[in-house]
Amino acid sequence: MLSVFRGLTQGCCCRIRLLSSSASPAALDVETVANIIASSQKVVVLAGAGISVSAGIPDFRTPGTGLYDNLSSYGLPYPEAIFDLEFYNANPAPFQRLCRELWPGNFAPTPTHAFLKLLDDHGCLLRVFTQNIDSLESAAGLSPDRIVAAHGNFDTAHVVGGCRSVPVDEVRAAAFGDPADWAELARRHGGLVKPGIVFFGEQLPERFFRCARDDLPRADLLLVMGTSLAVHPFAGLVTLAAPETPRWLINRERVGEQHSLGSEGLNLGPSCRAVTTAEGATVLRDGHYVGDCDAAVQELVRALGWKLP
Repeated sequence: MLSVFRGLTQGCCCRIRLLSSSASPAALDVETVANIIASSQKVVVLAGAGISVSAGIPDFRTPGTGLYDNLSSYGLPYPEAIFDLEFYNANPAPFQRLCRELWPGNFAPTPTHAFLKLLDDHGCLLRVFTQNIDSLESAAGLSPDRIVAAHGNFDTAHVVGGCRSVPVDEVRAAAFGDPADWAELARRHGGLVKPGIVFFGEQLPERFFRCARDDLPRADLLLVMGTSLAVHPFAGLVTLAAPETPRWLINRERVGEQHSLGSEGLNLGPSCRAVTTAEGATVLRDGHYVGDCDAAVQELVRALGWKLP
């Protein structure tokens, strides 16, 4: 059995510490993951749309409820056109409307976003790589240094086809105006303007690749939260963790397994191999929490003795 104790540390937060392990590896369940977090300084999180669903923001691809299935009133030739540069250049009005509906401030961070801030506050977080464009990681209080927005977000804006930046406040004012305001924004800055959201065919930010190369191999723990791991190159991040790094998937379905990501994909079956944590405990490398992200972090917070705001 895995032996643990709980003790008070400076600042009166309760921590869990691994004392010993048996010959049989411990499953990556809530208690085991909490123990690893408590002794970690380099937790890396891969976050997808599932961490924002409880804020009222739909994911993109869930049949019936996803964003792409609910854009019929936008007058698009196909749902993905909302993020197509050629279509945007010809008809910017649908994207202006989407900006207005998704703009930060319309939604509040979820308990999962608050948990990410707790990880940082307790000195456990190295980085959050997020697929989300909603900027809720920043709204929860994470500093820009901790966030890698793989697909961009609303924190910056620029003229399409160039590097000229545009004040975000100007873009927000135009987004909440009418099409004439969006056209005036383009006239003022010499071309159509959009927030720093990556459209189809655009390159991901250089910082994404740099941080992926630097952070993943030295992670103590990889938390994969609310993502389908179906969109590349983001999906490939799970394969970059060192062979001894535990990886815990929090998602309603099993994703990112070896049949989809190759030999370094997640192994959530009975043949999963064991690794040794920094505290000397033997644990299964990969595990899966079946359910919502908010439910998982509530359990983790209780196990750690922390408190969500």
